[in-house]
Amino acid sequence: MSDSVETQVPAVPALEARGLGLSWDDGAHMVAEDIDLHVSAGEVVCLVGRSGCGKTTILHALAGLTQPVTGRVLLNGADVTGVPGRVSYMLQKDLLLRNLRIVDNASLPLVLSGVPREEARARANELFAQFGLEGTQELWPSQLSGGMKQRAAFLRTYLMGNDVVLLDEPFSALDAITRQELRTWYVRMAAELHVASLVITHDVDEAVSLASRVMVLAGRPSEGKPSRLVGEVLVDRAQDAGDFSLTHAYVDAKREIMTLLG
Repeated sequence: MSDSVETQVPAVPALEARGLGLSWDDGAHMVAEDIDLHVSAGEVVCLVGRSGCGKTTILHALAGLTQPVTGRVLLNGADVTGVPGRVSYMLQKDLLLRNLRIVDNASLPLVLSGVPREEARARANELFAQFGLEGTQELWPSQLSGGMKQRAAFLRTYLMGNDVVLLDEPFSALDAITRQELRTWYVRMAAELHVASLVITHDVDEAVSLASRVMVLAGRPSEGKPSRLVGEVLVDRAQDAGDFSLTHAYVDAKREIMTLLG
């Protein structure tokens, strides 16, 4: 990994990957090698790389959906390699069920875990204002804007009850203005809820807008060149007031990431 920025790993990160090696076909063709990363509670970290470099494959391994060829995944210090259901995972699309009202969509993880429906609705309802969804409880998904649907999907993900959230390009389907509004909102919410968030994206601007740290992944697995982490860039959010994208900190971080991507 590049030594462009040195960071100190917390004693027990909420999520940690140690030496992950990943393959599409049980080791014959490696997708990624030597993946070491960590995310702490309340922190938003982005993993950025070009399309096809294996970002989603790494996320699947962190979620326990695939078994790595090498390495381990640790959750609060405990080995959870290959164990699904221990982290919350949100995909690009909101995936709200159109035949359920918003409060029922949001509370679905609670119901599936055995909580009675009315209790689940009540617990979800308590968070609607905090997630900017007050007044939408009894609406149908078709009645919400794209941004509001995504907020509802975030609430549903949070109610899965895990303190680690994996996000697979969650803002990519939104228009530019809504996307930026939700990025700003999510950074605040992650800190308030004290969840550890790992976001994957190929959008450098998105990575700098969201993260306190950006991990840069580079490689071409389809050409036999497994991806590796080539650097880590700290984003100085002390200037994060007004339009952060116009600050020197934003431009400097973006320039460093683009250089690492090559």
